[in-house]
Amino acid sequence: MDGSRVILECLIKEGVDTIFGYPGGAVIPLYDALYDYTDKLYHVRTSHEQGAVHGADGYARSCGKVGVCFLTSGPGATNAITGIATAYMDSSPLVCFSGQVPTALLGKDSFQEIDITGVTLSVTKHNFLIRRAKDLPKTIRKAFEIANSGRKGPVLIDIPKDLMLTEVDFDMDDYLPSNFENPLKSEYELKEEYENKKKVDLACDLIRESKRPIIYAGGGVKSANEEKLLVDFAKKIDTPVLNTIMGLGDIDRRDDLSLGLLGMHGSKEGNLAISNSDLIIAIGARFSDRVIGKSSEFAKNAKVIHIDIDPSEINKNIKSEVDLVGDLTLLLKELYNKVNKKNNSSWKKEIKTYEDKENIMSEDEFHPQNILSLVNKKMGDNTVAVTDVGQHQMWTAKYWNFSLGKSFITSSGLGTMGFGLGAAIGAKIGVPSKNVVLVTGDGSFRMNCNEMATISTYKIPVLILLLNNSTLGMVRQWQKLFSNERYSQTDVDPSVDYVMLAKAYGIDGYKATNMEELKNVLSEINIDKPVFLECVINTNYDVYPIVPPNETLLNLICN
Repeated sequence: MDGSRVILECLIKEGVDTIFGYPGGAVIPLYDALYDYTDKLYHVRTSHEQGAVHGADGYARSCGKVGVCFLTSGPGATNAITGIATAYMDSSPLVCFSGQVPTALLGKDSFQEIDITGVTLSVTKHNFLIRRAKDLPKTIRKAFEIANSGRKGPVLIDIPKDLMLTEVDFDMDDYLPSNFENPLKSEYELKEEYENKKKVDLACDLIRESKRPIIYAGGGVKSANEEKLLVDFAKKIDTPVLNTIMGLGDIDRRDDLSLGLLGMHGSKEGNLAISNSDLIIAIGARFSDRVIGKSSEFAKNAKVIHIDIDPSEINKNIKSEVDLVGDLTLLLKELYNKVNKKNNSSWKKEIKTYEDKENIMSEDEFHPQNILSLVNKKMGDNTVAVTDVGQHQMWTAKYWNFSLGKSFITSSGLGTMGFGLGAAIGAKIGVPSKNVVLVTGDGSFRMNCNEMATISTYKIPVLILLLNNSTLGMVRQWQKLFSNERYSQTDVDPSVDYVMLAKAYGIDGYKATNMEELKNVLSEINIDKPVFLECVINTNYDVYPIVPPNETLLNLICN
């Protein structure tokens, strides 16, 4: 069979059922082959390659499988870079196939030629330029193995067009999928296991001795599918849980042990709790700058147990007394089995006294807190909340009652505006049994609103909630607080009729300007079909608390 069919057969062997992409000249052979595989592979053609990669990313984050996308050469590949970088920063497993000019034209500045492997070198876990068609099966297997093992991430395979047409002498019965388990462990892995067993004992000692412990859990918990194990562990040692923004969903937000978001926009009680703790148990989290603030002042009296699959994260930003590097499932299970039960009731009572009780929100105020609360009730617990980036992202992180599991998808590390619509499409396709809501702002929405065409074409039932404040809200807030209210280029032209735009795409559109109107709209809409809902909010609403950049978490501005 030719190279194109080898690619598709390998994908089927890897368990792939969905592909996001956009056809172009260099991948015509691949799409020609795909024509015969529509019964086995579902393809979603987005409006833009960035949307395709965000779609594959949202798919991967929602269902835990590797996301796959097809891209053509030149601008098709370069359009995908932001999506690939987004997945890289948030450790999301993708395999991206880019078409390339024929091998005879490589390096000659041919039409739509770009050295995409060179361009993406710093934002992929690994990338490949195929030189021989016979290398396709082993390369694809290796790509899936790299993307979905260790600290997960995106892999790119660049394939010259002529190799897609080249006959390959390969029996697909010989293809061994990347998830095939090898029972043999390397000498290094055995040594690492032995070292970790000793370190688990040290960690148990620190947990037993601590009076003010905090669990700090990140996206690594969801990546390992161990949300329930984390909760069981937290309850056994009776320890409150703080989350990175990637880690929201590690524990049900309504659980008594959940303190929600930590860091720059974390709650007052959460930031004070970790600042006054004597032990931090970091699980699948990386101590980013948005979490720790001024590193030299972060939790100065706390010892740190750091559990992570990536050794490069250990002691990178915060020094740890005990590091447990390796598979989170194995390490957390061992820690859970060995640790003694605890009662931290006095510590939990102290944390309660840290709560900010001064700012009580009126139920009638058309504020994001009240808006999100109503939408949350409408959507129910069986919902994945997706966001773009900005104030709306932080309001969602603060006020949405995330259920246990992969219930929150956002661009964290790269902070990609325009991420949300593509990711919401991917999430709904990845977990069709769940409701999906996209919370976005007018700035982010304008960047990739063309993907409403994708939602309409494929009839993807996503609720798009636009919090429209006619400004680039987060930038404006920083200008207000740190640039003497010099609002340079942050006003957004309010003349666009977003409801009419949604209707132009064949999507039901609604608008609300107060709580009564919102209640009426929510009682009317059908979330089993695509819906657009614009809420016009006050431009001056800000996200509080906020910790100024490079400040200690104790110096938070509450209003």
